[in-house]
Amino acid sequence: MTRLLTHPEIEWREDGTPVATAFGDVYFSVEDGLAETRAVFLNGCGLPDAWAGRRQFTVAETGFGTGLNFLALWQLWRQHRPHPQARLSFVSFEGFPLRGEDAARAFETWPELRPLAAQLLARWPGPVRGLRHLTFEEDGIELILHLGDIAQMLPASRFKADAWFLDGFSPAKNSGMWADDMFPLIAARTAPGARAATFTVAGDVRRGLSAAGFDVQKAEGHGRKRQRLEAFFPGSPAPQALPRRVAVLGAGIAGASVACRLGQVGVKAVVFDPSPEPASGASGNPLALMMPRLDAGDTPEARLLIDAYLAAREFYSGRPGAEWTEVRQPPRNETEVKRFEKLLTDPPFPLEDLEAISGGGLLHKRAMILRPRQMVASLLEGAELCLGAMPEVDLAGRRVNGEAFDALVIASGMALRALLPALELTGRQGQVEHLTGAVAAPPSAIASGTYCIATGGQRLWGATFEPAGPGDSAAVSEAARAENLAGLSALWPWWVHEAQKGGAVSRASVRATTPDRLPLIGAAPDEAAITAIWDGRTDRDDWPALPGVHVAGGFGSRGFTWAPWAAGLIAAELCGAPPPADLPSLRAVSPSRQILRRLRKAR
Repeated sequence: MTRLLTHPEIEWREDGTPVATAFGDVYFSVEDGLAETRAVFLNGCGLPDAWAGRRQFTVAETGFGTGLNFLALWQLWRQHRPHPQARLSFVSFEGFPLRGEDAARAFETWPELRPLAAQLLARWPGPVRGLRHLTFEEDGIELILHLGDIAQMLPASRFKADAWFLDGFSPAKNSGMWADDMFPLIAARTAPGARAATFTVAGDVRRGLSAAGFDVQKAEGHGRKRQRLEAFFPGSPAPQALPRRVAVLGAGIAGASVACRLGQVGVKAVVFDPSPEPASGASGNPLALMMPRLDAGDTPEARLLIDAYLAAREFYSGRPGAEWTEVRQPPRNETEVKRFEKLLTDPPFPLEDLEAISGGGLLHKRAMILRPRQMVASLLEGAELCLGAMPEVDLAGRRVNGEAFDALVIASGMALRALLPALELTGRQGQVEHLTGAVAAPPSAIASGTYCIATGGQRLWGATFEPAGPGDSAAVSEAARAENLAGLSALWPWWVHEAQKGGAVSRASVRATTPDRLPLIGAAPDEAAITAIWDGRTDRDDWPALPGVHVAGGFGSRGFTWAPWAAGLIAAELCGAPPPADLPSLRAVSPSRQILRRLRKAR
C-alpha cells in the first residue's frame, strides 16, 4: 500500500457528467445531481428539521466524491442554521480523492453553489492518506475528511452521526463500500434517533441496515430511479449541554490555540498565565519554523505527525504572523542519505509539497515561518486574559482563583507537572540566536539537526536541546551560542560574517518533553481510579479521568506543530463534536498511556 492515494481517472461525458472509469459509475445524476442530493440525502434525512434546536449536529457520509453532497448541505445549513453559534460537523470517507481541477469542473454545473465551491476548492486536500480538518468559521461548519480505504478508516474512526449519507457508487460496482461488515460499523457510529439515506434499494443494503439495527423503508425515488431507502435508528437524541466558560492555564501557543478553537465554537475562554505577557516562555522566540518531520516507515506515529502538521498549516494559513516558505533539508550523514532515498521511493507528500534536491536532500515546498508573539496575540483575541499572577487552581472543583468553570484545560508547559504529578515531563532547554537589521531576504530556511531562518532583515538560528537548569530554569550560555554558530557555519556559511559582527541576541527557554516524544493531549487521567480497575488490558479508550479537566502539553520542540491539532481535539471533546483524529492517534497521545506503561512495568 502506497502512502499517497491514487486520484481516480475521470471520463467526462458530453453532458458534463463525470464518470469514475475504475467503477464504471457516475458521480451524480445525469438529470440533476444537485436535485438528487436534495431529494435523496437532505430530505431523506429529514433536514433541516432534524437539526432544529441543536447546538451540535453531525452528518457522516460514505464517499466524498466531488463534494457535491457537502456543498448542498452547507447551503441548506446557511439557510436554516438553528442558532448563531450552532455547529455542523460533516464526516466523510474517501479512498480515491479527486484532483482539485476535476472537482472544479464538476461544480461548474451549478452556479448557485459557486461561492461555497470556491471556498472548498481553495483548500482542496491533496492525496495524503489520513485525516484532513477544514473549518469554515463564518458558517460554523467543519469538514473532517478521512482519506483512505474505508475498510481501514471507518473502524479507526470515532464519532456519533445524527444523519448518514450512504453514497458510495452503486453496490454492484463498488462492493467494498457496501460490504456486510460495514453496516455494524455504521450503526456503532450512529447516535440514537439518527436517520440514514441512500439512493439504492439493493436487497443486500436493506438487509445489512436492518441487521445492524436500523428500521428501513422504501421511499419515492428521484429521476430515473423509482425508489430509494430511508433508515431510522432507534432512540431519541441525547440532550446537549455545552460548556459556557472554560479556564485555560497557559498563554503560550498551546493555550492560545485552545482559546481560539473554543471561541470558534462559541465557548468563552479565560486564559491564566503567571507571566505579564502572552508567549513569554517557549512560544516567545522572535521567529519559528514549522516543517514536517518525516519517517521513512509508514507507521501510526508517522501518520500522526503528518496529520498534525497539515492541521497546523491549515490553521495558521492566512493568520497574522504566518508566511509560506521553502525549507531545504540536506542530509547530515550517509545514513540520512539512505533514509531520504527510502522515503522518496514511497513519499508521504505529493510533489507540490516535497521533492528531492541535489546532494541527497529534501525540499519542503509549503512550510511556514511564524512570528510567534504576533500569532499568539491574534489567537487570543476574544479571550479573557488574566496575566501576571500565579493562579490558584483547584482541579477537583474546576476552580481557578476561587471561580468555578465548566472545564479546565492545562496548557502550561512544565507547570503541568505540578498540577498532575502522575504525568512524566522533562524540561529541555533550547537556545536560539536572533539578529535584526541584516540585508533583506525573502522567506527561506535550512534545517538539518539545527536550523536557520531568514525573512526580511531578520535572521534566527539554533536551537540547542539540552537538559534544563535547576527547577526547570533556562539560562543563556556561551557554550550554546558557540554550538549554534557552528551549526550556522555548516548550514549557511554566508551568514556567518553577519552573525559575527555582533548584535545577535540569545534567548533560552524550556520545552516540556515526554519520554516517548509524543504529546499529552486529552482528558486528565485519574491515576488512582485507573490503578484500581487495571486488569492488564490497554485496548480500552474510556480510562477514568478527572471530570472536566483536559491536558495539552509535552510538545517538546514542536509546539507550533502540535498546538492546533491538540486544540481541535480538546474543543471537540468539550462540545461533543467528532474528533479530527483516528483512534490510533488518540491512543498515542492519551495522557493515560504513561500511567498504563508504569503499571505494565510493575506487573
